[in-house]
Amino acid sequence: MSLVEKNAPGERAVTAGALPGARAKRSRMAREEQRAGLTLLSPTLILVLVMVVLPILWTLVLAFQRVRILNIRTAGIFGPYTLDNFDNVFSSSFFQSLGTTLAYSVFGTAGAIGVGLIAALALRKPFKGRTLVRASMLIPYVSPIVAVTFTWTTLLDPQFGLLNHWGKAIFGWEESIPFLSERSREVSFLGLDFNVPTALIAIILFEVWRSFPFAFLFITARLHAVPESLEEAARVDGATPIQRFGFILLPQLLPTIAMLSVLRFIWTFNSFDDIYLLTGGGAGTEVVSVAVFNYLTARGDIGAASAQALVLALILGLFVGIYIRFFAKKEEV
Repeated sequence: MSLVEKNAPGERAVTAGALPGARAKRSRMAREEQRAGLTLLSPTLILVLVMVVLPILWTLVLAFQRVRILNIRTAGIFGPYTLDNFDNVFSSSFFQSLGTTLAYSVFGTAGAIGVGLIAALALRKPFKGRTLVRASMLIPYVSPIVAVTFTWTTLLDPQFGLLNHWGKAIFGWEESIPFLSERSREVSFLGLDFNVPTALIAIILFEVWRSFPFAFLFITARLHAVPESLEEAARVDGATPIQRFGFILLPQLLPTIAMLSVLRFIWTFNSFDDIYLLTGGGAGTEVVSVAVFNYLTARGDIGAASAQALVLALILGLFVGIYIRFFAKKEEV
């Protein structure tokens, strides 16, 4: 006995026997959509496979082989595997480079977000010429890296640099400071002596100056989305500017700041070009990426360079996993 679906007057009754045909038609359309989607995605998938996945797998293979530039032709997938490269990595100055990388990444990220937050708050209220000032904030981020590093190298030059000239003329410096070639300098403050890593601080300040426009853009966009009624109500209740920032603006900005912290930390952790152009990794500024490059070019040790790159990727993956485990869910809430 067939089932009959009751329809409105004037409409044809649809029997249960027609349902399998409709399901088959929908299933055929779904398969066609999947094939079309796969066809559209296939160029990107092939590009990612060739440009990303295969080099990563090849680096993984080389990390467990004793390969140098002279015998690179002998390297193969089924070549002799060894852990000597990792022994060399952990017995050398890898941990010192890792500590430098962490200091550079943490302080560079915090400084860039802090300066970007201050700039976004300072330019929040309308005033004449605000658009021009906001546009000028993007100059460090959009300028070519070679041009800005050359400018900073010239400014910080111990003989002809403008900063040393001002230091001697205004602040009474007795001698020029080689900011980019001096590992450390003893500084007295409040009767205490400190060893300040001169070159490392210089490249951190460059990273802050170079990267703060990125944070400035995101924070400015988020500030525009904050309802003005919240601040108006707090202002009527007598809240001070600090209280309005701490209890109204900051909670609204925290998800954006957390996202910026992760992105900037990852990019800064992998930074290479600015450090290499400024100091070449000397004077205590050799981060892991520069160390990998030096192993690959100066020493010609492809196996050790691959091992260091692999360890660097694992450490970075650990940080990303910690963020996803403990912070990503809080942002979604």
